[in-house]
Formats: sequence, structure tokens, C-alpha cells
Amino acid sequence: MPVVPMKEILDRALADRYGVAAFNVVNDLSTEAVLAAATEEQAPVILQTSVKTVQMYGRSRLFAIVDAMMRTAGIPVTLHLDHCPDRAVITDCLAGGWNSVLFDAHELDVAENLRQTTEVVAEARRAGAHVEGEIEGIQGVEDDLGSDEAPAIQDLEVAIDFIKNSGVDCFAPAIGNSHGQYRRTPSLDARRVSDLVAATGVPMALHGGTGLSDEQFTDLIARGCAKVNISTALKESFMMSGLEHLRTAAERGKWDPPALFRHQRAAVLEMARRHIRLFGGSGRAW
Repeated sequence: MPVVPMKEILDRALADRYGVAAFNVVNDLSTEAVLAAATEEQAPVILQTSVKTVQMYGRSRLFAIVDAMMRTAGIPVTLHLDHCPDRAVITDCLAGGWNSVLFDAHELDVAENLRQTTEVVAEARRAGAHVEGEIEGIQGVEDDLGSDEAPAIQDLEVAIDFIKNSGVDCFAPAIGNSHGQYRRTPSLDARRVSDLVAATGVPMALHGGTGLSDEQFTDLIARGCAKVNISTALKESFMMSGLEHLRTAAERGKWDPPALFRHQRAAVLEMARRHIRLFGGSGRAW
């Protein structure tokens, strides 16, 4: 089916209080495995690409690979550019077919962030695309972006003002979550999600999902986290399954690349299927 706008996918999820899994894919194999899992579950899904992945492949080549798979998937799917502070990369990806972007301007002061995010929203609208925004960094480093320092949390009224005046279609709040694996059980300000959704009607994006408990996921989704990012879990599934297979190959002295690829695909597919079911996305395709 044609690529579906992010706003349509997330507005449906927010209304019915389920979560749409947003997976940071890294290559053609992981993309195909995620789409296969979503197709099996008949679930909408968001494919996310990091700036690092876009630059590694080249925008045109990466889009050609992903677009060919998306259009034959038969489920609602959108293509999202994750955590991008570079306006030039955003412009390039919007021109190249991405229909959603996260303009990550949290390092700017809120006023300048708002000014530039408003410009990005206008640019995205001209391309028929949507925008996720944020004003606070999410702790942890992901794809060479971010910091391990805890972010400064803005007042609730500041976040509400930003969402309403920027025109973003989705917002990523800092609630004690972090990228990567948690070193300790996180204490989350779940109430902030409820308050932001109640005040704005805009779906929230949950970053730093890998490592949260099933109960935390369920609670945050019920409060309005309609978009749930999964990056670390995909990378770990992809690389650890490869390591496991290569160790066995070395022991046996058998080097068969297709066998390695099948092993990695199975691991990524199972990881994706587990998260889709947990987030309540199964059977939500239209």
C-alpha cells in the first residue's frame, strides 16, 4: 500500500490508546525483517533512519531500498528521520521522500528552538510531511548524538506552549527516560505524558524504550505515548545474533553468508514481533 502519513498513523493510535512501534533500521535486512513482523501482526509500523545511516548509504540509495520494501508491505508504514539537528539533512530527506522528521534542536534555547521548529514544520507541510519536536535532550548517546548528562527539564507550561505554537505533530518529552540500556531501573514521570496530551491533544513519542518494563510501556502508552522508539534492542538483536552465528561457524569451519543473514533476520523479526504485540499494535492495520 502507499506510504501512510505519520500523523494519520499516530492520531489513530492516540485515539485508541495503542502504541506504534518505531524501529531504527540499519540496513536492508533489518528493514525487511521489521516489515515482515509487522505484516504478520497486521500492525502499522514506523521505519526510522538515523542521520548516521542516511550518511552511510547516501540519501537516494537508502530511500530506494526502503521505499521498494514499504510499498509492497501491505500495511500502514511511514518513513521517519530520527534525531536530526542539521537543517540541511532535514531538507534533503524531505526532498528525497521521507514523510516525517524529528528536528532535534534541544541544544538551542527554547525560543530559538521554537522559531526554527516552526520553520521546519512549514517546510515539511510543503512536502506533505510531518514533524516530531523536542525541547529537552533524552539522556544517553545514540548514533553519535546526545549526551550522558541528565537533561534540564522545562516547566510543563513551556512544553505546552512549544507544542501549540510550533505546530509539531508529535512531541518527545523527557520523563526520566534515556537512550541505550538503563544502568538502573528508571523512575519515570508518567504524569507528564498525561498532562501534555490533555493540554494539547498531540501524541507523545517515547524515546529510550529498550529496557523499560512491560508495565511501564503499557502505562505510558495508555497515557498517550502513541509512538514508541526501539533502537538499541534492534541493534543488539542484529549484532548479537550475528556474533552467535559466527562463533558457531568458526567452531565448525563453515562460512555460509546466507545462513548468517537468515539467523539475523529471524532474531530481528522476533524482537519486532514481541514489541508490536506488547504495544498493542497487532491487528490495527487498515
